[in-house]
Amino acid sequence: MNIILQNLRALFSVLILVSTYTSCRIVNTNRQPEDFPNVVDELLNLLDEKEAKFNEENQEQQQHQEQELYPVENIRWQGPRNVGQIVGVAVDLFGNPVIFHRGDRTWNFESFDEMFEFREAFRGPINQDTILTLNPHSGVVESSWGADMFYLPHGLHIDAQGNFWMTDVALHQVFKFEPGAMKPSLILGEAFISGNDDEHFCQPTSVAVARSGEIVVADGYCNSRIMVFDPSGNVLNRIPQPGEFVALRVPHGLAIIERGDVCVADRENMRVICMSLRTGLGMDSDDKPGPPLTLQQPDLGRVFAVAAHGNTIYAVNGPTSPMIPVRGFTMNPKTETIFGHWAPTTGSFTQPHAMTISPNGTELYVTEIGPNRIWKFDLVVRYTSENEDDSNL
Repeated sequence: MNIILQNLRALFSVLILVSTYTSCRIVNTNRQPEDFPNVVDELLNLLDEKEAKFNEENQEQQQHQEQELYPVENIRWQGPRNVGQIVGVAVDLFGNPVIFHRGDRTWNFESFDEMFEFREAFRGPINQDTILTLNPHSGVVESSWGADMFYLPHGLHIDAQGNFWMTDVALHQVFKFEPGAMKPSLILGEAFISGNDDEHFCQPTSVAVARSGEIVVADGYCNSRIMVFDPSGNVLNRIPQPGEFVALRVPHGLAIIERGDVCVADRENMRVICMSLRTGLGMDSDDKPGPPLTLQQPDLGRVFAVAAHGNTIYAVNGPTSPMIPVRGFTMNPKTETIFGHWAPTTGSFTQPHAMTISPNGTELYVTEIGPNRIWKFDLVVRYTSENEDDSNL
């Protein structure tokens, strides 16, 4: 762009010289417009304005690039080891990471029948505390609860008011717990009954709550749809609507970005897709409805989890093929680009399942279901350019 401006300026200079030379050769012919010098001045002023705007935008872009936050493993932090599959993670209003685990339960091919009915309901709910609050500095368990409530935990979210939201794929339900409460204040879905209508889910994977209050549920393994509810649990939208071309295949994770759209870890489609909660469509650069924004590239693989800070998306994939490494990605949904790759430095991801970012945007956590562990990453300022190779970050 800067080269183009320089070339335009040079072209205008040549035109001025030619015009001056011509005016000297045809003195008193009165063929040159009297306002020609004014026109040239206006063009040069316009060029100066364009160049100034370009320099300003270029400076803003460079500052934005310099302020991008990259996850770097905190090698001093150790989370709890003697836990079950850590399927959910969130950060509470005090900055403490909270994990949701399955205790002695695992999900295998025998867990459900062909109608998605949970075969192990006779065992009763998990008798261990399934929700653990950790110290953000040491990883030590500070408090726990959730025993005798859940059968096969999956998703965890803590909203801006401190409410806890969980999904249970065995119960086919979504739960809301107010801060400090031991009984849910809202339950969506019918216990152990799967379905695809407005009152039922089928193995819901994730839940997120927008600042405006909408409840977003990824429903999930069987229905492959997104359901949007008002704060009281009334249906507002279903994504995709019947007949729409957007098809999801196991929406596994959710993140609400700054502008209010929802970004979905569309696992089996190997992509992240971002769309409006109201319309299910994307928004173009002029904020007009358009196709959903899609982030996809050959090495992305099966996307298990997404998290957002501002308008930046972080995602993590899972086992896909020997040719695709399991790692994290940093994305810009507005430009539909992936500009960062990251992974632990003291080991490697094996089966990532969930991730979250602290409200202040300084820490990122990734949990796994084999081995059952939680990783902590510090989000640090690091300069990068679009062409920089950051695969070892």
